Amino acid sequence: MQDQPPRPGAAQSPSTPLTEALGAPPRSTPVRVVVADDNPVVRAGLTALLSGREDITVVAEAADGRQAYDAALHHRPDLVLLDVRMPEVDGLAALPHLVRIAPVVMLTYSSESEIVHEALRLGAGGYLVHGEFTVTELLSAIRDVVAGRAHFTPTAATAVLAQLRASATAHDGEPVHPPFSPTSRERLSHMQSSVGQSGQVFQLSAREAEIMDLIAAGLTNQQIAATCFISEKTVKNHINRIFAKLHSTSRSEAAAKWLGTAVTP
Repeated sequence: MQDQPPRPGAAQSPSTPLTEALGAPPRSTPVRVVVADDNPVVRAGLTALLSGREDITVVAEAADGRQAYDAALHHRPDLVLLDVRMPEVDGLAALPHLVRIAPVVMLTYSSESEIVHEALRLGAGGYLVHGEFTVTELLSAIRDVVAGRAHFTPTAATAVLAQLRASATAHDGEPVHPPFSPTSRERLSHMQSSVGQSGQVFQLSAREAEIMDLIAAGLTNQQIAATCFISEKTVKNHINRIFAKLHSTSRSEAAAKWLGTAVTP
């Protein structure tokens, strides 16, 4: 029988509409996810949200770290979405055991910098704080971490940056910046504009210094735009000027120079 073209409205292959529209490479099989959260409403909401996607499926739910580990052992998922604060066995206690089975993204209301640092130290591939991401960004985070790319929402990214700066200070023996609250974007901007030593060295404006901090923390252009309340086009224009001033051709090269970790020839 001769092949007929698909009828309008007919079901299509999982490799075409949604994944390509969101900019993710198609997979031959859906991403299999375990959702672990002690709040049954959150669990149900995440499961309903993710199960409605053609390239993602929830294979199990868990109410604490022990259940998450058991579910991961049984189902061998591609990724675990893990809350921090849960009864019995919490997320941080379960994390080092879970990462031996599958990549883990922390999905939580816990935004304290100490918790973010500990989660990353224990092997989390991403850290998302509730209220700081859209549905599209959640889906991107899942696909990024499965593909081996870290993903953070702004509060977590700023905490990572604070840790990098603290490490650089300890290594060099001289302070690079005064301490700041990882949850305050406004204070970060003020710090950069007033006493930002790197910004002065490279002659970056206060806005460029703020954006360079977010680049160094690993944020995408879309996330930077949302954090700074500007358009992605404006972010790209700032980045072009930043790269020119830092004599850099990539985000990683610019970040290394900005954080003082670039190797001097």
